[in-house]
Amino acid sequence: MRPLRIIVLAKQVPDTRNVGTDAMKPDGTVNRGKLPTIFNPDDLHALELALNIKDRIPGTEVIVLTMGPQRAADIIREGYYRGADKGIMISDRRFGGADTLATSYTLVKGIKKLAPFDLILGGRQAIDGDTAQVGPQCAEKLNIPQVTYVEEVISFTDNQIIAKRRLEKGVETVSSAFPCLMTVHESSPVCRSRIAKRVMKYKYARTKTELKSRSTDENLLLLHDKRPYLTIPEWGVEDIDAEMSKIGLAGSPTKVKSVESIVLTSDESKVLSDSDTDIEMMIKELIENHTIG
Repeated sequence: MRPLRIIVLAKQVPDTRNVGTDAMKPDGTVNRGKLPTIFNPDDLHALELALNIKDRIPGTEVIVLTMGPQRAADIIREGYYRGADKGIMISDRRFGGADTLATSYTLVKGIKKLAPFDLILGGRQAIDGDTAQVGPQCAEKLNIPQVTYVEEVISFTDNQIIAKRRLEKGVETVSSAFPCLMTVHESSPVCRSRIAKRVMKYKYARTKTELKSRSTDENLLLLHDKRPYLTIPEWGVEDIDAEMSKIGLAGSPTKVKSVESIVLTSDESKVLSDSDTDIEMMIKELIENHTIG
């Protein structure tokens, strides 16, 4: 079996476990500067699937591609720590405010710059939007086959890949020709932990913009001169030859009409005992509120 070239689409997302009243901006976009961020969980599953294929096919290359603000470079470093061979950062203020259509357009421009490729993997969906649209939109724009809800890659040949999909009422085994795009279901294996040797090797990896920071130590700049692999490639609008009318807010036909932040506080909580009276009262209240029944 020949080595494969795999692109993993990964996203840094707000940690939805820590959403406060300032989580959204007045224009309906996420106020990312006010929220802690994490590696999108489904994308970690996609990374593990890519690394599993790499384990099975010697010489396979895994490339992590992410789009976001400068701090999203953490995603590239995390990919390095777990086994990815290369990472690309698509970052430019002009990409800001993109909906799924503009996001998929931008990612596709980056993917085409990385061509040729055999397989594109991404999570089923991102926890900040839950649309599950970006992966399929990328496949459509690239005019390649797509397989969604992938749980496991069963086998492959030089020309095709066979995978198992996790559906609502069972599983389905499908085959696809290369190149193709797959979105990975959360029921697939969890991503492996960081590898200590790779953490030591890549902990000083930075984008050029990060290196220009006033707080950057001169020794770090010297280290990057000696070890070019530590510099994370960073692409802006001109680097991927993107059309301004198709990126960011300008390229986003989806508009948020209004946003309402609902944050539960302790005043709205109730502490119930395990008595029959309290349980009966809780059930009645849930039925009256149409939460159940």
